[in-house]
Amino acid sequence: MKQTNGSFCVSLALTAAVLCAGMLAGCQAPPIGNPKIAVNLPAERNSPDGMVLGKDGNMYLSTFNFGDKTVPGAIMYIDKNDKLSKFVELPDHPDTERTCPLGIDFASDGNLYVADAQAIVGAEGAISRLLKVTIAGGKPVSVETVVDGFNFSNAVACRGDAVYVTETSLGIKDDTGVHHSGVYRFALSELNGAKPIKLAAEGKDKHLIARLETRNPDWAVGANGMDFDPEGNMYVCNFGEASIEKFKMNAAGTKPVSRKVFVKGQGMLCTDGMDYAADGMIYVADFLGNAVHQICPASGKVNTLAKNPVSDGTDGRLDKPSESRLRGKKVYVANIDIPYDNNVVDAPYTISVIELTGCCKCKCCCKCPKPATK
Repeated sequence: MKQTNGSFCVSLALTAAVLCAGMLAGCQAPPIGNPKIAVNLPAERNSPDGMVLGKDGNMYLSTFNFGDKTVPGAIMYIDKNDKLSKFVELPDHPDTERTCPLGIDFASDGNLYVADAQAIVGAEGAISRLLKVTIAGGKPVSVETVVDGFNFSNAVACRGDAVYVTETSLGIKDDTGVHHSGVYRFALSELNGAKPIKLAAEGKDKHLIARLETRNPDWAVGANGMDFDPEGNMYVCNFGEASIEKFKMNAAGTKPVSRKVFVKGQGMLCTDGMDYAADGMIYVADFLGNAVHQICPASGKVNTLAKNPVSDGTDGRLDKPSESRLRGKKVYVANIDIPYDNNVVDAPYTISVIELTGCCKCKCCCKCPKPATK
């Protein structure tokens, strides 16, 4: 498939891939692992995605309604008892009258930053945004746009005094079949709702610190999930390459000084949302594989925690997972359940959970858990 321009390119790639994936639907292996339902979402919150563990112990969650533009996007939270509550509703985009939150993260200023990915519902043009939820006393007090002009803002990761955002499509025309994406970095001091940053087109903006290339004719989808390790190395998922790239950053975190493909394939069909977790392991949602994987940073070994054929999510089965986050000894999985890759949007709408026990015996460390078998 030749790449076209902007967010339309991503939407076209997603739609075309449905046909290809449907031919393979009957050839999938038996399920791996035993995920359960942690949270049943109401129907208006049928498309959950980004998650982040707050300092208060709550798991914060971005949600929108794929098919109903009258339902505002929102940030919810899941407390320690897995009770779901609303944190804040997000303002609609003035052009599309909807909000489509994906990646979220808390920054060192105590505020929450949210990628509003208008492209996920097929909106054309560079109109995706980065939103800032100002928090005081643990409560949201305002929501404002601080960066505008993304084609497809996706993951958000905060470190030090900066916010990093993956741009899944830079909107560059390329007749060679290469899809271009990247990572932007914004200093907290320049994120001002009264004067939002307007990004220059086609990756020509000074805030772009990394570029990625994807060569997948079926899935021209680039930079996706992102996180940092304790040493400040940046890990970025390249969705269509089923890989994660590792960027060694300079001391200030302003730019990479080296990069390499850290892991690719090994049973992963794509790399969507990721979490470099507190247990020292990496957790990756595999939207195309309908799976969640655990990766050892020391060896790069991929251990599949859960995988099942396309499902409706009954009994906690994975239903197009797009994000996975660790809390305690449980991996929470957002099942975005959008109508791509032979999937149908259908109830139940869920957050799955995978319980970790034991050791995966990968011989790279002594903490490698695996899914419970009970």
